[in-house]
Amino acid sequence: VQLQASGGGLVQAGGSLRLSCAASGSLFNIYSMGWYRQAPGMQRDLVAVFTRNDSTNYADSVKGRFTISRDNAKNTMYLQMNSLIPEDTAVYYCGLSRYGTTYWGKGTLVTVSS
Repeated sequence: VQLQASGGGLVQAGGSLRLSCAASGSLFNIYSMGWYRQAPGMQRDLVAVFTRNDSTNYADSVKGRFTISRDNAKNTMYLQMNSLIPEDTAVYYCGLSRYGTTYWGKGTLVTVSS
């Protein structure tokens, strides 16, 4: 499994960004696939995720502002981020779990200026 995240950048508070994650390889029996973020000096935390039954879960801090979606035909997952705040600044990673293994792509940096 290979994951490639893109779409990060510098944005002012209140702005929007859309992240993309292109997936390739063995994309079956996926347990979950989602977005995670890691701020400097902090642990990597869940942002939004598709679970095995196609339901979605969001971190409380992003509910109502971020939306996870995917295009199965393109094997691509997205994260629409609106009303960004400086606390959203982090490296964002896409992650995919199957058969007890989690695969990570290289992160994409999101910087929100105040």
